[in-house]
Amino acid sequence: MITSRGTRARGRIYKLCSLLLVYPDAELLAARGELAAAAAELPASPARDGLGRFCAWWTAAEGLALQQHYVETFDLHKRSGLYVTFYGEGDRRARGTALLRLKRMYRAGGLPLQEGELPDFLPAMLEFAAAAPGGRGEIMLREHRSALELIRLSLHERETPYAGVLDTVCRTAGELSAAERAKAIRLAAAGPPQELVGLEPFAPPEVMPAAEARR
Repeated sequence: MITSRGTRARGRIYKLCSLLLVYPDAELLAARGELAAAAAELPASPARDGLGRFCAWWTAAEGLALQQHYVETFDLHKRSGLYVTFYGEGDRRARGTALLRLKRMYRAGGLPLQEGELPDFLPAMLEFAAAAPGGRGEIMLREHRSALELIRLSLHERETPYAGVLDTVCRTAGELSAAERAKAIRLAAAGPPQELVGLEPFAPPEVMPAAEARR
């Protein structure tokens, strides 16, 4: 049974991971010491240890180098991108249904999306998991557990410290079931599905971002 204290700790972990996985702009760079201190204040656990190791690298790195590393890791490689539904749906029209469902969940939970962001951006999903009542956020993460595993493994292959953050996310969300592990293996072997859709957007207009750029 998960106690209210345990639920709060999991929420803090998800919130920290959400912040650690966004692009390190000037505001985030300035907050690195504060976030590292918050990670150190987590209850003793593998999550605290893992985030502590990440923060030791993250706070010591030069800002521009960290920004370049982030872009090279998440923006230039599809296998380690942070748009979670892409791994199961690719660029098919079916992805639009998944995106719309996420957006409706956020709206029901009172979570506003940043302008220009799709609802399957992992930091947004983690922010929802940190704040959503009734465990709805964790249910959402479990629905995408196989995709999270693919991102985690890809980051380990790239030997980036960001892999430690995904280790924490996956550990907190729970171990893979046999079915989820089999799905992750299939997705890793086949890659995201594709569909020729011409010039049409792959998502309904109500979930498409108003601006393309995140930064």
